[in-house]
Amino acid sequence: MNFKEKELIIFDFDGTLINSIPDLTLAVNKMLAHYNLQALTTEQVTPFIGNGAKPLVRRSLEYRMPNQERSGRLLEEAFKMYLSAYKDIRCIDTYLYPGVLDTLIKLDKAGYKMAICTNKPYGFILPILEALKITKYFKCWIGEDSLAEKKPSAAPLLYLTKELNATIEKSIMVGDSKNDILAAQNAAMESIGVSYGYNYNQDIADFKPTIVVDNFADLQDLFLEV
Repeated sequence: MNFKEKELIIFDFDGTLINSIPDLTLAVNKMLAHYNLQALTTEQVTPFIGNGAKPLVRRSLEYRMPNQERSGRLLEEAFKMYLSAYKDIRCIDTYLYPGVLDTLIKLDKAGYKMAICTNKPYGFILPILEALKITKYFKCWIGEDSLAEKKPSAAPLLYLTKELNATIEKSIMVGDSKNDILAAQNAAMESIGVSYGYNYNQDIADFKPTIVVDNFADLQDLFLEV
C-alpha cells in the first residue's frame, strides 16, 4: 500500500512526532506537590495522556485522591497550576522520535503539505516546534482549544483540509491514539496508526486505521518514490 497520491498529511503531536511524557510528568508532579500528594511515575502518567490537558489533570488527581471528594473548583485550580508548571517546563526533556526529522525533511522536499492536529493546548505547540527546530515543515497547527470540538471529532480535520485547500480524499491522518483514528474515520479520511505511542496502553490496530507502522521512518516507503 502507498499513499503517494495524497497531498496533505495531518500529524498528531504527542506520541507521534514527539515524546513529551517526561515533561508532562514533571508538570503533573509540580501540581500534585501543591496538594502534598505523592508524585507519579512516567509509566503511571502515560495512560492519562490523549484527551487534552484537563483530562490529564483530572485523571492524575483521581489516581492520587481515589476516596476523596474532588470539586469542580479544585479541578480548575489544579488545571491552572498544571498549565503554569508546563509553561515553565515545556521542552526540557521532550524529544523527537527516531526518524521524525529525516522523514519530515524528505516529505517536505517531495512537496507534501503537512499540518499538526493535537489535543495539546494551542499555546504550547509553537514553542515546542521552535525548540525542536521543526516549525518550518508545517503549514498549520491546531490544538484542543483552537475550535469548539477536538479529536475524536472530525471538525479539526475538516478545518485543516479546508484551510490548506485540500480534500478528504487527498488527505490522511497519522497518529498514535484512538482519538486520531476515530477522528479520521469520522471525517471519512484514511489514517495511519503508529504503534510506538501512548494510546492508553491499547493496541492502535484495534481501532482499525488504514494501516499500522512501527516506526516513523516507515512513512517514507508509503509516501516517497523509491
